[in-house]
Amino acid sequence: MMKTTITNLILAAAAVMPSAAFPCTSAIVAASANPSGRPLLWKHRDTSAVDNKVEYVAPAGRSFGYVALFNASDKDLREAWMGMNDAGFAVMNTASYNIKDDRVPAKKMDKEGILMTKALQTCRTVDDFARLLDSYPRPMGVEANFGVIDACGNGAFFETNNHSYVRFDLSERPDGVLVRTNYSHSGRSNEGYGFIREANANCLLRPYVEERSVSPEVLTEVVSRTFYHDLKKKDYTLGEEQWVIDQDFIPRYKSTATIAIEGCRPVEHLDSVNPWFVAEEYIMWTGIGYPPVAEIRAVRCAEDGVPEDLTGSLPGGHSVLGDKAKRMRDEVFPIKGGNGDKYIDMTKLYNAEGTGYAQQAITRNRQTYRLEKLRRDGE
Repeated sequence: MMKTTITNLILAAAAVMPSAAFPCTSAIVAASANPSGRPLLWKHRDTSAVDNKVEYVAPAGRSFGYVALFNASDKDLREAWMGMNDAGFAVMNTASYNIKDDRVPAKKMDKEGILMTKALQTCRTVDDFARLLDSYPRPMGVEANFGVIDACGNGAFFETNNHSYVRFDLSERPDGVLVRTNYSHSGRSNEGYGFIREANANCLLRPYVEERSVSPEVLTEVVSRTFYHDLKKKDYTLGEEQWVIDQDFIPRYKSTATIAIEGCRPVEHLDSVNPWFVAEEYIMWTGIGYPPVAEIRAVRCAEDGVPEDLTGSLPGGHSVLGDKAKRMRDEVFPIKGGNGDKYIDMTKLYNAEGTGYAQQAITRNRQTYRLEKLRRDGE
């Protein structure tokens, strides 16, 4: 995209963007693009709900069991913001700001978490999710790009508003990767936002896409921790500047999680997929809190599959790792008052000595990935 075009898109987006916008960056990766031969569903979550937790919800009646990311304040676990169920189905979303085409009031919107909870309770496949959208009561109360994968290796984005959706299947992408931020490709042009972040993600992923080596580690340890700015064609991650303005990077002050769900090697028949199979094969690689400093944990869809330090075990439903990351984030953004939260002290994350919070986290997380993959794959 030409520089002038990106600039025009940014200016247009600023004119229509709601003040309470919740930006996110996401991707769906085909099994053929992951060296492990498993599809991936990735979300880098940005939200004003800074405190998050991960919880397992047991099956009840005809509902599948599932594990998901929730806001810390969600005592009843009503709104899942990304998760996977014991039938091998996984879902996430990014908010969109260019496909709402009605006057449904704001108080009846922002129901994406409720819809995704329903999907985790009832869906086995990508097609099941389409049927859920077809039958869901109108207006749905959503304006979002929903990303889903299943055990057969299918994946798709559903760009969805209150009354309709447009489906983009992963199988139609020759390179096996779909990226979305906070506008819908089927929506009104020059509206929404996240254009630079989408360009950032595509640029960072390009060499891995070309080599068919897009792994969970690439998503959580590279894309979610890199301060590359595509408009400027500059990577601030290991630059010479101490103070960097927090604008249009994938990691943001309000980033609260990076999660890559790695499914199974695609099956031919769903008869082989059951809760025990999913608990063994699926991993929700979860970094909770400010992603550049977040520690990765392997989450499985089972009653004992969520590490204690990810759950809402602290007062207010806070998680141990979420609070730890928040304390480090406050050191990365040390200027208080005024526009202080717009200035990153990059030396706290990356430095020549290799002691930055991000550098230390990456070292620990690589070991986590190695050990968990040995446990699952014996590789």
